[in-house]
Amino acid sequence: MTKTRIRYLLQILFAFAITAIGVFQMFARTEGRPPAAALVLMGVIAVLFIVTWALICKFQPYANQSIMACVLMLTSIGILMIARCDAAMGTSVATRQMIWLCLALVCCDLLFVFMRDYRVLRRFSYVSMVIGLVLLLSPMIPGLGREIGGARIWIGIGPYSLQPGEFAKLFLAFFFASYLFNHRDQLAVGGKKLGPLQLPRFKDLGPIVIVWIASMGVLILQHDLGTSLMFFAMFVAMLYVATGRVSWIIIGFLAFAAGSVVAAHIFAHVGYRVDAWLHPFDPAIYSRYPGGSSQIVQGLFGLASGGLMGTGLGQGYPTVTPLANSDFIYASTGEELGLVGVFAVLMLYLLIIAAGMIIAMKIKDGFGKLLSSGLVFTMAFQVFTVVGGITLVIPLTGLTMPYMAAGGSSLIANYLLAALLIIISNAANKPQSDELSDTFRMEALSVLRSRQRAEASSAANDAAASSSTAANDGDGPITQIVTPINTHSYVNLPQRAVDDAHPGGEA
Repeated sequence: MTKTRIRYLLQILFAFAITAIGVFQMFARTEGRPPAAALVLMGVIAVLFIVTWALICKFQPYANQSIMACVLMLTSIGILMIARCDAAMGTSVATRQMIWLCLALVCCDLLFVFMRDYRVLRRFSYVSMVIGLVLLLSPMIPGLGREIGGARIWIGIGPYSLQPGEFAKLFLAFFFASYLFNHRDQLAVGGKKLGPLQLPRFKDLGPIVIVWIASMGVLILQHDLGTSLMFFAMFVAMLYVATGRVSWIIIGFLAFAAGSVVAAHIFAHVGYRVDAWLHPFDPAIYSRYPGGSSQIVQGLFGLASGGLMGTGLGQGYPTVTPLANSDFIYASTGEELGLVGVFAVLMLYLLIIAAGMIIAMKIKDGFGKLLSSGLVFTMAFQVFTVVGGITLVIPLTGLTMPYMAAGGSSLIANYLLAALLIIISNAANKPQSDELSDTFRMEALSVLRSRQRAEASSAANDAAASSSTAANDGDGPITQIVTPINTHSYVNLPQRAVDDAHPGGEA
């Protein structure tokens, strides 16, 4: 246990060391030395991460803290690139991002301390659904919602803006996990067969149809392809985990593809995204406004100019790429860190995703299995859509890289996502206690004793009835001997050994 905790602390300290080297190297090339305010905020963040490590060790002792170390490394790279863009443009986005990071860590610490059992979320499944839908549709409220970059996915509070869809994905994940856990048996029942596929029954298509309509509504009303695709893909993935039927994935893919094709022909903003993906270098499409492909092309050239090893921190031109500190931060990272740098970033995401999948496989609770798999798939899908959109694998969706892109709402929501995975990993790695075996023994013994009393009472009634019949017939009295049942012959349950369980095993 102690060795495991020390190893987690060393991982965090290693991430701090890499970050410090990058900060001093970058500022030495751009401004001569790091600003005093940035150093103070970095010191506060370092203290908060150490406090977070200590709180996890105390309140979530069996959790896999490697997730937090990877998240710290990704956040550090993101803030480093945001500061690089600030140095070129004279802005202060990195300072705000570090303040948001401090708030995200405080929220995670509160979650680690007060959420001892994640299963409490199951009690508020429909409340989570209502909150998630309200957050998702709140940008459509007149006077509150704001349209930025052609998508109406923001709400404005004074000079500040918030993206409520980032928090909606957490609440909808709670609802989806609870709903699918309660109805997995009905949804797993197969209907007609189509070749090797076992299709679901027609009456079981209701949930996926409702979620499809909601995702199409987000696409049409809010002009946001990424959010609608993310929510629908999250539900379909959790549906597959709950039922194990590949037919659900095929039905979901075909349904969303059909809806997107129809939307691309009816609504101009969807068609612009598809045209920019298919013909990015067409001069007419490149210079078209709105819906041109200039952002994608500039991001591609910025990503390609980094080569294998990159231009070096502080030596590239990341601000040539539009939205270099938010939507296209992956391209900015590729320019200054090269192919090696972006591969390292993808490897960090892969470590978090692999840890989440292992947690989902190890956890015995069905609700926890669905929730952890849904959360980690949401993050994985978001990374795929961002990287795929920048590299022309899929149309550009407008989502941001988790933990790296500038934006307080995205940063806090994704940190809460990582905190929930850590809490679930604590339950997954926790050794089975003797209380479970003792409870099972007591319940089994109680059932057997009840059965014995019922058999004895039935035998006594039969004996009394036989004696009464014999007396009426004039025969002699009949003595019924009932042999008591030995309870020890029924219950011989071995005590479960927990001494060999690894107390601090990683997920």
